[in-house]
Amino acid sequence: MSEYFKKVPIRGRGSLENLPNRFEKRRYEHEDGDFVDRDGGFAPAANPANLQDEGFASAANPANLQDEGFASASPKTQIFADHSKTIINFNDSPDIGFDASINPYRGCEHGCIYCYARPTHEWLGMSPGLDFETKIFVKYEAPKLLREELAKDKWEPQPLAISGVTDCYQPIERELKITRQCLEVLADFRNPYGIVTKNHLVTRDIDIHKQMADLDGCMIYITITSLDPELTAILEPRTSRPARRLEAVRMLTEAGVPVGILIAPTIPGLNDHEVPAILEAASKAGAEWAGYVPLRLPLAVGPLFTQWLETHRPDSKEKILERIRDLRGGKLNDSNFGSRMRGQGAYAEQIKNVFRVYAKRYGFNQRERETTTKYFRRLKPQMSFFE
Repeated sequence: MSEYFKKVPIRGRGSLENLPNRFEKRRYEHEDGDFVDRDGGFAPAANPANLQDEGFASAANPANLQDEGFASASPKTQIFADHSKTIINFNDSPDIGFDASINPYRGCEHGCIYCYARPTHEWLGMSPGLDFETKIFVKYEAPKLLREELAKDKWEPQPLAISGVTDCYQPIERELKITRQCLEVLADFRNPYGIVTKNHLVTRDIDIHKQMADLDGCMIYITITSLDPELTAILEPRTSRPARRLEAVRMLTEAGVPVGILIAPTIPGLNDHEVPAILEAASKAGAEWAGYVPLRLPLAVGPLFTQWLETHRPDSKEKILERIRDLRGGKLNDSNFGSRMRGQGAYAEQIKNVFRVYAKRYGFNQRERETTTKYFRRLKPQMSFFE
């Protein structure tokens, strides 16, 4: 890979390059023709006008990037059809709070450099780097598959997690509306769901969230990693900025939708000092539940995050990596059940204690919130909640 891509951040992207796929013997290196400086770097399938309200710079308004040393070109977002035959996935992990989930997209245009899902793109023969955030696989048949699976007698009603892997409200959802269609199906069947997102676009579907919340069938978590818009602009390039996420919390709360926030990941030496301020701001916005997850760096995410530190936080790189090792048993990652979601050691205890103290101070997690399946109904194909 050329020095250009190793040293110069790419506008609107978290990765600096495509790391080799661990399953492949050959790798593809980008040529200059693969990059454009048109429409914010989007392929025609994604309209950059749809992104103006998300709080990040576009080609028409790159004010927060033009003097930051970013490359002028950005890889095009490419969209591919995903031909999965099923949509509901099951897991038996003891430290994940759901058993079944749906993911309308593979890959995520948000471009969060720390995303634990990046290595999943290697299963598709691609890189966990730029490929993960620029080559998005869309499950166009997801709503149809979901309706078919919920209608089967063998389906046992249970809450479905949405965004268990990649964000269901990433930018292309504004145009494609796959998540919206899946939510309509869930509302038809009155099957409960929970959503985790970093995008203000979740408020577009308040009508469905409110109807399901009235049936104790909905829970929304907004991830807030920092209150610093400049940090989120490089850490999570195409997510909604912090003020927009807090606005989403406020709008959902006012609509009667139960809302929590996640400080995930909590990165020692980078954003862990913001835990009290984030909890205070989220409480004022109306969130009632809160959680946190220390940074995880599985497989290729470790090298990608290290490269990001070298580019954006060179002076504090070693301090941050050392603190990560401190809470991961001397390594950059711990994949063991139990400890992987909370960390271990003195620094992990410090983060936990700070979170607990301020979560209590600001009134979080004071009451249980569970969704229910008692309103579930197995519909015939023509019936609709919205008819």
